[in-house]
Amino acid sequence: MSDTAKVLLRPAAGSDAAAIAKIMRAALGSLDWMPVIHTPAEDLAFIRDIVLRQQQVTVAQTGEKIVGFIAVSGDWVEQLYLDPAWTGQGIGSRLLMDATAFLSAVKLHCFQANTGARRFYERHGFRAESFGDGTANEEGLPDILFVRRC
Repeated sequence: MSDTAKVLLRPAAGSDAAAIAKIMRAALGSLDWMPVIHTPAEDLAFIRDIVLRQQQVTVAQTGEKIVGFIAVSGDWVEQLYLDPAWTGQGIGSRLLMDATAFLSAVKLHCFQANTGARRFYERHGFRAESFGDGTANEEGLPDILFVRRC
């Protein structure tokens, strides 16, 4: 069991790209319904060339280990992933609240099959605004547009 009091939130650096990509892959890999559509090299390129350059990224770190991250662009939460071994300990809540504290409205997409994430976002005040059939995402999975208004 981890000590979440020792988890520090900090802005991501370019040197964090590999660790962030590994967390994203581990989180997605823990979902048995999630298709694998990218290689680890493609994950790294996405994090390095798009996420870290175009979005505001915060990592959760304990010691030298990054255990989660959130990426925000404007009023959209684009990415929020934790190392599966670190879920259920309040780290995702800290990342979400820290990254969106000053936004009057926050939007995000969540896959309909991701019941754990759906419960998480609903606990944090998000409400489903619309349901998609999967044609608008590369995974081809039905999703939900969640919005939280303050």
